Amino acid sequence: MQNLSILKKSSESAPRAIISRTALVAVLAAFVTAVAVAGCLLVGSVDIPAGDVASALTGGEVAKEAWRYIVVETRVPAALTALLAGAALAVAGLLMQTTFDNPLAGPTILGISTGASLGVAVVMLALGGALTAWGHAAILAGALAGAMGVMLVLLAMSSVVRSSTMLLIVGILIGYLASSAIALLNFFSSRDGVHSYVVWGLGSFSGVTLGMMPVFATAVLLLILLSMLYIKPLNALLLGSRYAESAGVNLRATRNGILVLSGALTAVVTAWCGPIGFVGLIVPHVARLALHTSNHRSLMPVTALFGAAVGALCQLISVAPGEWGIIPVNAITPVLGVPVIIYIIVRRRSIFYFN
Repeated sequence: MQNLSILKKSSESAPRAIISRTALVAVLAAFVTAVAVAGCLLVGSVDIPAGDVASALTGGEVAKEAWRYIVVETRVPAALTALLAGAALAVAGLLMQTTFDNPLAGPTILGISTGASLGVAVVMLALGGALTAWGHAAILAGALAGAMGVMLVLLAMSSVVRSSTMLLIVGILIGYLASSAIALLNFFSSRDGVHSYVVWGLGSFSGVTLGMMPVFATAVLLLILLSMLYIKPLNALLLGSRYAESAGVNLRATRNGILVLSGALTAVVTAWCGPIGFVGLIVPHVARLALHTSNHRSLMPVTALFGAAVGALCQLISVAPGEWGIIPVNAITPVLGVPVIIYIIVRRRSIFYFN
């Protein structure tokens, strides 16, 4: 009953303190995102003056035409991809953590990203690591096919397994099976194929070209908007499955819908960017800690903003070395994510997430 009164207060009366805190946190996240994006456009392996970067973006005169190409065709798509991928993974993580009532649930936990990795491993074994223009299209198709295959298995199992916890365990087991298949494929693959697969598995926000951006952006934004439709059922699930059912929530349909959305968000990002870890796991926690609430009306949009900020920061850190090369994204995300997880474990008794 205490939890019920807390949720009603936050969702119906919306106290001024919560509104002001949400607005403050959202503005802060937007500011950090803007600064990180500006850094992504200004920093890189080629030193381009800020004035020429601005001219390239606005269509003005640039000292070197090559600089316009670098800014418009390379840095802008990478920055946009980082924003969209970070927001998508963060929203997917939030959906899963609330649905499975598990603060350690994330986009990778159901084996969907591992399924995408399996699809890519199959393609790279067949192509022998030859990443031509058709090779990139085949890798994208393989990743989507692998992720959707795992998602279909999970949906089939959801009609048999009623418990969300057991379905989570099934997802973990599927991930282990996919990892085993990947290990076998790499064992029998050529040296070039293994090298290409390892590079893809490191994760990168540079895989989406300017021509691909409309498709990628439309898919991600549409899935995030559809996720917003589940705000009320997610808030009901915070109070337990029995309360949610009494409030008219169809638990099986809701769980399957959220499973499809979180799986599709993960599949799209993994197909274009590789398996990006930790973002979907840590960002919802950071958003809850910042907002001091689990009300999804404010939590979901702020989580998307924080995800975009984290994605942009990872992209900025990855290009910061400049002439030394680009750091893989999956070498950065654990550095940002592990301290957050340790803090949550240490302070778990004083942190009230699902209230």
